[in-house]
Amino acid sequence: MSSLSQTDDLFFTRIGMNRAGVERAVDDALHGADDGELFLECRQSESFSWDDGKLKNASFDTTQGFGLRSVSGETTGYAFSVEMDEKAIQRAAQTVRAVQAGHGGTMSEAPIGTNHHIYDDANPLLGKSFEDKIQLLQRIDTYIRAKDSRVHQVNVSLSATWQAVQIIRAGGWRAADIRPLVRLNISVVAREGDRMEAGGIGAGGRCEYAQWFEPSEWQKLADEALRKALVNLQAIEAPAGEMTVVVGPGWPAVLLHEAIGHGLEGDFNRKKTSAFSELMGQQIAAKGVTIVDDGTLSCRRGSLSIDDEGTPTQCTTLIEDGRLVGYMQDRLNARLMGMKATGNGRRESFSCAPIPRMTNTLMRPGKMTKDEIIASVKKGIYAPDFGGGQVDITSGKFVFSASEAYEIENGKIGRPLKGASLVGSGFEALKRISMIGNDMHLDFGVGTCGKSGQSVPCGLGQPTMRLEQMTVGGRGK
Repeated sequence: MSSLSQTDDLFFTRIGMNRAGVERAVDDALHGADDGELFLECRQSESFSWDDGKLKNASFDTTQGFGLRSVSGETTGYAFSVEMDEKAIQRAAQTVRAVQAGHGGTMSEAPIGTNHHIYDDANPLLGKSFEDKIQLLQRIDTYIRAKDSRVHQVNVSLSATWQAVQIIRAGGWRAADIRPLVRLNISVVAREGDRMEAGGIGAGGRCEYAQWFEPSEWQKLADEALRKALVNLQAIEAPAGEMTVVVGPGWPAVLLHEAIGHGLEGDFNRKKTSAFSELMGQQIAAKGVTIVDDGTLSCRRGSLSIDDEGTPTQCTTLIEDGRLVGYMQDRLNARLMGMKATGNGRRESFSCAPIPRMTNTLMRPGKMTKDEIIASVKKGIYAPDFGGGQVDITSGKFVFSASEAYEIENGKIGRPLKGASLVGSGFEALKRISMIGNDMHLDFGVGTCGKSGQSVPCGLGQPTMRLEQMTVGGRGK
């Protein structure tokens, strides 16, 4: 059964709305608008948390509702409700029509559909029993504690979401998508004497739970979380100053995501509040740097068959060989900038209007091996994993903390470091990339992106890369 047929059954047959009546309400709401749509959503979610040797939390939630949007020029009218009936949609129509007063626009053409579907429709919440899920958390806890006597605390969480959406535009144009999402997180605190340090890892994607119930899969994650905690027990204070930094592959692309990716979203550039505004076609990064946003990767956390406006996702090249060549666009900003929508119109839920957001943002690989890059550094820092960070979109300035880091001395990785932070600006960091590895890989599937009060799942990826003259914050000498 197609996604459209399944969502017809969900929203019209089961809930009891009349499809013809809903389409008439949408036509009425958007008459004279430049753009807009009705967004129908039903979402089921669950989460489990195991901490201190016992189940600390188990939750299940079902939500449904709609959001109706009308766009006139730069102005958006938006109304939403958890009441799923024609009368509620008609009341919402009265609200959003207010932005059309005296406008008299012409509705933009609808997205051109595709048949690509990059994940299964199956509901991951139904794939395993409640008992199976609790037993998995308990097994992981027992396994980690048996590995090392220094394990002080273990936290394991498991979560899943099943989201069904249908998008209806004026004239009866419709699109639908059914989106599974799962995630497994493991955090370990190790203790030696009076010192305690943590290590963690997570994994997931748009799939069912089955993969993460395989011992070979969850044991790899558990071993890695424990390894990081034990490494950090031996870490010394990171030095401070300007130095060469080698950033590892995969999740460290969070630096690219925050410090560069947001600055290449259409709304910031249309409003000229991004550090990259008005630089299209210019060399903004070192030669060899190519960055794309790809929403079409199979089963990845940030992937979507269609975005939340109904536009099929695509692979959008943002920076090519160091030159700025593209922005990520939703429909509104693309229209106002005279560009094409790229399938990056995303919203957290039916209660939010869509805005330009990243999907899976990654840097293409180069030709150097990781060993060659490390060997080229006389003195510096190697950071294979990052934790939290902050960035200012307007200036591009950022601060990121390394959750795992090592000193590099004479081309060799040395002692582990703690308290290392990377300080700079995305605009300058792009120019300071001097070597790019051939080992590009994506993160394990845990990214969540926040913007304008909305959170959406995202993906990251990059190869090992060397950055020159970066400012490192630390307490060591």
